[in-house]
Amino acid sequence: MRIGLALSGGGARGIAHLGVLKAFDELGIKISMISGVSSGAIAGVLYAAGFTPDQILSLIKELSVFKIVRPAFGKAGLLHLEEVEKLYIRHLGADITFEDLKIPVVVSATEMNEGVTAYFSTGKLIQPLLASSAVPILYRPILFEGKLLNDGGLLNNLPVDPLHTNCDFKIAVHVNPINHQAQITNIRSMVERTLLLAINNNVKLRMHLCDLLIEPQELKYYRLTNFRKADEIFEIGYEHTMKLEKHIRQLINK
Repeated sequence: MRIGLALSGGGARGIAHLGVLKAFDELGIKISMISGVSSGAIAGVLYAAGFTPDQILSLIKELSVFKIVRPAFGKAGLLHLEEVEKLYIRHLGADITFEDLKIPVVVSATEMNEGVTAYFSTGKLIQPLLASSAVPILYRPILFEGKLLNDGGLLNNLPVDPLHTNCDFKIAVHVNPINHQAQITNIRSMVERTLLLAINNNVKLRMHLCDLLIEPQELKYYRLTNFRKADEIFEIGYEHTMKLEKHIRQLINK
């Protein structure tokens, strides 16, 4: 049984992926392939590189938000990802490739010129990983192999597609449930709400492609930038998945 795992983007909410992965480890559920986008790609790559979910949580908490919001004026984006790149290089190595990972991983990004999703699963790893979470306008795009790349969630925030011909059972983890009682009070909340609603439309088109959807509803109360609540978000992913143990085993056994 080859089990594939698709991990959505979601900013700080993506920390819930680590809780899900910890639950899988404790339940003895072995993942054969990971397809990730944005924060889901980060969680998936670090996990596939051999870090435990708890170790990845520590790495994320180590990266100060203030370090990654230095402006990059004159570029096609307001901010840069240099500090994030340094973190990857320090813990993964500057020359790491997809082939070095212990579990096959597919990272998706958006090719801005063509307007299509670009999938990466071989060769150099760090640049595609950076591109996958480079939110358009907010972060400057990544130029890699002649492609102008930004956040993959723009077109496909639930990348189940690459798992189809490679896996027998497909699990998708979506960390952006919609809060239908949300109160929009300022321009910041309006921008975030617009982003969530727009991206969720491309997610709905792919939910039926997975055999199991994990979507912790408690995450709807957390902002995309709530990194200070990393431990709470981690725990939500873990507890939600542990409660699904019986259901998950029944589906896999079928």
